[in-house]
Amino acid sequence: MERQEIGRIAHRDHPVAAPLSDESVHRLLERQLRRCPAGRLLDLGCGEAAWLVRALASFPELRAVGVDTAAAALEAGRETAERAGVARRIGLHHLDVREFTAVERFDAVLSIGAAYAFGGLAQTLDAVRPLLAPGGTLLLGEAYWEGRPTERAREFFGEWLTDLPGTVAAVRAAGWWPVAGHTSTRAELDAYEWAWTGSLADWALDQPPGPDRDRALEVADRHRGEWLNEYREGFGFVTVLLRQAD
Repeated sequence: MERQEIGRIAHRDHPVAAPLSDESVHRLLERQLRRCPAGRLLDLGCGEAAWLVRALASFPELRAVGVDTAAAALEAGRETAERAGVARRIGLHHLDVREFTAVERFDAVLSIGAAYAFGGLAQTLDAVRPLLAPGGTLLLGEAYWEGRPTERAREFFGEWLTDLPGTVAAVRAAGWWPVAGHTSTRAELDAYEWAWTGSLADWALDQPPGPDRDRALEVADRHRGEWLNEYREGFGFVTVLLRQAD
């Protein structure tokens, strides 16, 4: 069983692949897209396109593009878009986010928990800059440390993570201005992790004995243990709306 398939199954019972509630997702999208209700929205690392489908449902003149390397997730996103009646306004691309280019710039860009795909926060900000139209906004979701992480936690999440002040300082040093934001609550963080590990185990227990079942249960157990023992008390997540000076 491939890592992408494990992630797709694990996220099936949570509104988005990030520690945010439905209400928080709605509020953040409303804050970002009120500036461009008929504009163009890009999601780099869109997964099953949950953010894009929600945005299109709320803004009937909006158009959207999503990019991800997970083919199964993109197909699920297309099906969701069809059911929501927004398929004609969305384009999903099976592509590495670092390779995506566009002739026409976007009015708004999403990058939620996808810094690992770019190689870090600084690389993410650099990649978004040429894709964003003047006056446009980036909604960035990023993890941070609330305490001193263990070596195992650093290895798992990446060496670029720092604390919340350090994250904001890095954004500012790169020339971006925070204009709004949301710090995930403990309830949001816990709900996300319980859903991640629980959904994977729930799926596995319905499968016949075999390698996929064993692999999914092993990953669910290991991830739950890492969360509870390695980083639950020191891990945070911030979603911040960014602009650049014109």
